Amino acid sequence: MGQEMKMPDLPCATARQNGIGESMRILGIETSCDETAIALVDAFGRLRAPRFKIIVAEISSQIEVHRPFGGVVPNLAKREHLKNIPFLYQNIIRNSIHEPADEIQNSLDAIAVTVGPGLEPALWTGINFAKDLYEKLKKENKNLKIIGVNHLEGHLFSFLLPQKAKNIKLKNVFPAVALIVSGGHTILLKMDSLEKWKKIGETKDDAVGESFDKVAKMLELPYPGGPEIELLAAKGDCRAIIFPRPMINSKNYDFSFSGLKTSVLYYTRDHKNARKADVAASFEEAALDALVKKTGRAAKEFAARSILLSGGVAANKKLRLKLKAVSRELHVNFFAPPIKFNTDNAVMIAGAGYMAHLRKKNRRLTANGSLDI
Repeated sequence: MGQEMKMPDLPCATARQNGIGESMRILGIETSCDETAIALVDAFGRLRAPRFKIIVAEISSQIEVHRPFGGVVPNLAKREHLKNIPFLYQNIIRNSIHEPADEIQNSLDAIAVTVGPGLEPALWTGINFAKDLYEKLKKENKNLKIIGVNHLEGHLFSFLLPQKAKNIKLKNVFPAVALIVSGGHTILLKMDSLEKWKKIGETKDDAVGESFDKVAKMLELPYPGGPEIELLAAKGDCRAIIFPRPMINSKNYDFSFSGLKTSVLYYTRDHKNARKADVAASFEEAALDALVKKTGRAAKEFAARSILLSGGVAANKKLRLKLKAVSRELHVNFFAPPIKFNTDNAVMIAGAGYMAHLRKKNRRLTANGSLDI
C-alpha cells in the first residue's frame, strides 16, 4: 500500500444531533489520478450556508510508485487504487471510534464518488467500488443515495471546507472570480453563486501544473515537479532570467504555458552552467505572473467581491501570497482552502457531492476523463 496520510479526526456527532437543520452524512471516494482517498463527512446548512464536519479522512499516495517513471502511469494507478481502496474503507470504518461499524454504515445518507475528469482506468476503480458498496448497504439502508461528482467542482467548492472557512459569509464571496490550477487544468471562472458560474478563460495548451512538472524534468528534479520547483526557486533569483509571459497582455482571460516551457528548454540547452535555482525561480515567477495578472484583471472587470483559489498548484505559497496582495489592492476578499485540501482528497468530493445533491446535478456513474466544469 502507498504512503498513507491521515487527516485530523473531529468529533463525529452528526449535524442532526446538533440541531443544525437538514444534514447529510456522506462517504466521499476519490481515485481520479494517483491519490486513493476516502472520507466520512457530515454536511449541513444547505445552499444558504453550507458547512462540513470531517469525521475521518484518509489518503494513500502513489508518488513512490510513479516516481521512477517521472509521471503517472494509468495502469499502475489503477492497480494501486484496486489494492488500496478496500483497506482505506476499512480504516475509515475502524477509525470512526465513536460509533460501531454497522451504525456508521447505516447512518450514511450518500456515497459521493468522482466520475471525472481524470484517468479513466483510475476513475473506474472508485466508481465500481462505490457502486458495489451502494448495492451492499442499500439492503439495510433503503434511503441511501449514490452521487457522481465532478472532480473540478470538488476543487471549486473546497474554499468552504474547515477550518479557516468556518466564518465565511456568502454575501462576502459573490460575485467571485475562481482560479482552478492543477496538473491537468488551468481554468478561470466567474461565479455568481454556488449554483451559477461561467468559464471565462482556460489554458490553450499545457496546464500550469503540467508545465511545472516538465520544467522540473529539464532541471533533473524528482517527480512530482511542482513542490520541487517551489523548493528550488526559493533559493534562486526570480529576476535572473526574463522568461516570456505568453498571452499575459491578451484581452481575453485564456492562458498559455507551452511557449514558456519551450523557452526554459532552449535556455537550459544553451546555458548548461546556468544556476538551476535561478532558472526555477525565474520560471516560477513568469508562470505565476500570468495567473495573477489575469485573475486580478477579471476580478476588477467583473466587480468581484472575492478571488477563490483551488487545485493542487494552489499549494504554491508564492501564488497564494501574490493573489492575496492583488486582493488587498483591489479591496476584495481572498479565499483558498487549507493547504491539505488543495491536492486531491475525498473530503472535497464529499463536499461537492452535497452541493450536487442540493443543486440536483447528479452525474452519471460513468468514467469521463475529459469532463468539463
